[in-house]
Amino acid sequence: MCLATGGAVASYLYNDLMKSQGGRKMIGAFSINGQDLLSSLPSVVAKEKGRPFDFEEGDVYMSSHEHRFRLFSSVEYEGQFYMTPQNFIESVTMSEPRSKKPWRSLTKQELEKILSDTPPVWRGTSKLFRNLRERGVIAYTEYLFLLCILTKPHAGFKIAFNMFDADANHMIDKREFLVLQEIFRKKNEKKGRKGDVEKSAQLSMQLYGYQVAPVNSRADDSMMIDTTLLVHFFGKKGKAELTFDDFYRFMDNLQTEVLEIEFLTFSKGMTTISEEDFARILLRYTNVENITSYLDNVRQSIPDEKGITFDEFRTFFQFLNNLEDFAIAMQMYNFASRSIGQDEFARAVYVATGLKLTRHLVNTIFKIFDVDHDDQLSHKEFIGIMKDRLHRGARGYKSVEKFTSFRSCLKKELAGR
Repeated sequence: MCLATGGAVASYLYNDLMKSQGGRKMIGAFSINGQDLLSSLPSVVAKEKGRPFDFEEGDVYMSSHEHRFRLFSSVEYEGQFYMTPQNFIESVTMSEPRSKKPWRSLTKQELEKILSDTPPVWRGTSKLFRNLRERGVIAYTEYLFLLCILTKPHAGFKIAFNMFDADANHMIDKREFLVLQEIFRKKNEKKGRKGDVEKSAQLSMQLYGYQVAPVNSRADDSMMIDTTLLVHFFGKKGKAELTFDDFYRFMDNLQTEVLEIEFLTFSKGMTTISEEDFARILLRYTNVENITSYLDNVRQSIPDEKGITFDEFRTFFQFLNNLEDFAIAMQMYNFASRSIGQDEFARAVYVATGLKLTRHLVNTIFKIFDVDHDDQLSHKEFIGIMKDRLHRGARGYKSVEKFTSFRSCLKKELAGR
């Protein structure tokens, strides 16, 4: 059902791999010449600790992901910033950190103690991040990777996993896994970053903390800085191998954990949340300016509250992870000049994703987004808003970015007079 999006994720990974390897071909159906890839992996190396810059607005251009990571991260080791598991949960469930304090510097002994307490992947649960809280470190590339898990369908990860499983034993080792993270680093690292040169270099250090090893050379493993995720997947010595079943369970647990936190925030210990609260959650992190009109729709259209269960809530967000496939199904109705009622919507969701939404959930979605009360859905508007919601605030920095750059420019102009 999810082959289109799964194929897109695989294509994304394949194209990056081919670029990084000068167009070398794959060996076998999904395997890769892992030795060539691993030889050009970056290493996280210990560097001389420098004073973190206090960036002024506009000094250096930052992407929305970079800005959000710096905003929510709270610890520093050897010049590189890290999120704790608690920081990560807050970054995907809250608009702002609970409290922003100066980055806490970790000693080598403190980091080793944190990593020694990390549970193995086979003991993973849907409360892993909540149990670890501040006792963990997550690097920027891992932050991007975890975001991808929360926003992409599982089918794409199965294809990607098979691509990195060079010996087709349904397991990957630590260095094969790091190839995947290297792709995320290359895709997101800013080339020729605009702004102050020294501060640009400092920002790259804060985010990535390593130098890319020269091609055909391999960094000493003893110089690599392990993280909570790497120890969780590959053990304290880094010698364990990760099976897809364990990886799939980790993805499912992470998605469930984040959704449970959001649901419990509004359910207050009850088994359901109100339809109005469901609407509030959907419209968080979106560019919708007049949320009140959407909430009014719900109040007027559903006077008798029935509530949304966690199963319904979870199924809806699983559907959102397959939004691109759903958009294709919606285009079919559009080409056929057919209106999109509740039955057509539910059928499109099932055909595109294999998920069955309850009649009450579909009705609630329509009442939220049916602004002109004709019981038809403007699927373009719905998909546009849901794409914003799917990125969990990562897109919301754009308007701030423009304003702060202008403010910085004005400040400098006034200072020069």
